[in-house]
Amino acid sequence: MSWNAKRDGALYLGVTRDLSRRIWEHQTKAVPGFTERYGVNRLVWYKVHDRIDEAIAREKSLKKWRRA
Repeated sequence: MSWNAKRDGALYLGVTRDLSRRIWEHQTKAVPGFTERYGVNRLVWYKVHDRIDEAIAREKSLKKWRRA
C-alpha cells in the first residue's frame, strides 16, 4: 500500500489484510500515527499478494528505495 504526498514529502508504505478498513482508518485519522502526523491520506497504488510474507518482503524492498 502506498499513499500520496507532496513532492519530496512523506510516503506511507504498509501491509494490510483489509484495504477498505485501512483506508478508512487513514482518512478519518481513527488511529493516531504516521499518516495523521504527515497528512498523508490518498491511495495512489496497491498490489494484492497471495501470501503475507510476499507482501512484507515487497514492502521492505520498497522502503529501501531512495525518494529522489
